Amino acid sequence: MDFTDFKTVGIAGLGLIGGSFAKAYKQNSDKRVLGMDINDSTVGFAQLSGAIDGVLDDITVSECDVIFIALYPFATIEYMKRIAPLLTKKQIVIDLCGTKKEVCRGGFELASKYGFTFVGGHPMAGKHFSGFKYASAELFKGAPMVIVPPIYDDIAFLDGIKHILAPCGFGSITVTDAKKHDEIIAFTSQLAHVVSNAYVKSPTAKVHKGFSAGSYKDMTRVAWLNEHMWSELFLENKEPLLFELDTIIASLTEYRNAIATDDRSTLVDLLKDGRIAKESIDGSVKKK
Repeated sequence: MDFTDFKTVGIAGLGLIGGSFAKAYKQNSDKRVLGMDINDSTVGFAQLSGAIDGVLDDITVSECDVIFIALYPFATIEYMKRIAPLLTKKQIVIDLCGTKKEVCRGGFELASKYGFTFVGGHPMAGKHFSGFKYASAELFKGAPMVIVPPIYDDIAFLDGIKHILAPCGFGSITVTDAKKHDEIIAFTSQLAHVVSNAYVKSPTAKVHKGFSAGSYKDMTRVAWLNEHMWSELFLENKEPLLFELDTIIASLTEYRNAIATDDRSTLVDLLKDGRIAKESIDGSVKKK
């Protein structure tokens, strides 16, 4: 496929991510955009608002050069199974799920059987709210995009994928494999959502107003989540997430024990170790 000559983009799932992809391609390119969603009213609204040019279905899917799938992981696999026999070797499918292991396994197997090209994808961007209503053409501007390609040493292929994704305005594109993606995302994203969601369950949270500032906002930002989507992502990525949960529980227990026993020396060491870890990972910041 000539990645520089694609004309039609199909988007399955017009929620926050899929809807934002649709709006980005309509605003930043001359591509024709077709869309589908489990909710017919969402498709209708997307058409009326100019985010898509028409409906993506089992007939028009053959007209798409690129198909993005912005559904939950298991729904993504089922959708690929349905459309795979309708695709040709000239078409490319890119999923946008938050986990990659099972989706990529299914995608690569179907691509091998039916001849189309599959690439795993994960745009690292989002909002507190879900749904097409909150979709934005600017959502991905400057954000990282992670891809799991079928081949890792074909520079021309990877440049082609970057060309396809250009209308979204990603700040960086990272190439990895499905296993590594899921292990890292368990720490950088999934653990943060679990901790944030659990943190706001403290009874003290009900009386925080007037006493909270940046720290509270940072800790609770992702507590407001789509519980159906995130529960599926957590369970699909169970082992890596359990490792991260066990690790943080062990660390928190050390802090708790030091505080409970008035062990100032140990507490200082624990806090120092955390500060040094942050500086080592993200770079030190000079204090004014």
